[in-house]
Amino acid sequence: MKILVVGDSFMPVRYFAQAFGGIERGHEVSYMQVDDAPDFRPSTRSEAKLREYQGSPTELAARMSGIEVLVVQGAPVTDEVLDASRDLKLVCCARGGPVNVDVEAVTARGLPLVITPGKNAEAVADLTLAFLIMLARGLPRAQRFLEEGHQLRNNWEGARFMGSDLRDHVLGLVGFGQIGRRVAQRARAFGMTLLVYDPYVDADGVEQVATLEELLGRADFISLHARVTAENENMIDARALELIKPGAYLVNTARETLVDEDALDAALASGRLAGAALDVMRPTETEGRHRLLRHGNVVATPHIGGATHETLLQGAKMIAEEITRFANGQPLRNVLNREGVAT
Repeated sequence: MKILVVGDSFMPVRYFAQAFGGIERGHEVSYMQVDDAPDFRPSTRSEAKLREYQGSPTELAARMSGIEVLVVQGAPVTDEVLDASRDLKLVCCARGGPVNVDVEAVTARGLPLVITPGKNAEAVADLTLAFLIMLARGLPRAQRFLEEGHQLRNNWEGARFMGSDLRDHVLGLVGFGQIGRRVAQRARAFGMTLLVYDPYVDADGVEQVATLEELLGRADFISLHARVTAENENMIDARALELIKPGAYLVNTARETLVDEDALDAALASGRLAGAALDVMRPTETEGRHRLLRHGNVVATPHIGGATHETLLQGAKMIAEEITRFANGQPLRNVLNREGVAT
């Protein structure tokens, strides 16, 4: 098969090349790297559906002649790209959510769209545990103490930074998918007691509560791992924060839309919430320090949960495995549009 692999500034072609060694021996694989920033303004209906992309449909289309399999991570896949090859049989996007792909256009052409769900699960679970430890030990406040030029004169002054172990504390997981399950595995090793709220799965081996309200009232640490839906936008709002056990901590490594930041700001200011760790926050119209960082018990990172070399290589390996299955006539595993196409 003739395969085009498109890298970008987040996932350069070297990750694909490392994973595609076996495929290169049996197929014609070509690589291209798109620019760091998009150089086109969406002008068609297909282009308007995209977000978080790099490069332009035109530069991809110019390389599509005879291509049977297209592989991207962040490059834009539109009508123009899809129509540039009459031989196209499979589209692959090394992301869990292919926001840079016109899924309707792919499906309309009867093409399966392969994605890589859970490729970042290990990395996000690691970061979640790091956040739990940082909150339990009061690291945000201790770090700022040093950043402001202070020093401890003796051991007794260190009592102001007294923290807690994770052991014997209750961790409430909101969502028990690939990341939530991995967080649970890690948390058990730290001696934590687990609660799960997820109405869509059976959390076998873990105590599962029927309502979010029950979890909020019992957990010492609450970690969000739910998918974004219209129903769960601002699921952690003012009412939810009122139900949280006083002195509890909130961790969000999922999506910023799950949390009402006005309500979170108020809960932190009042002291009802002991602290928060956030890998995702809503974008603001103005530059400068995010308002939630004014609280000494908040730690935040700029959406780095899945930003590891291992995550990118895992995504490339998942795509390589799917292409191998496709070439061998075997069923594909991670087809986003399975109901709309024959696989």
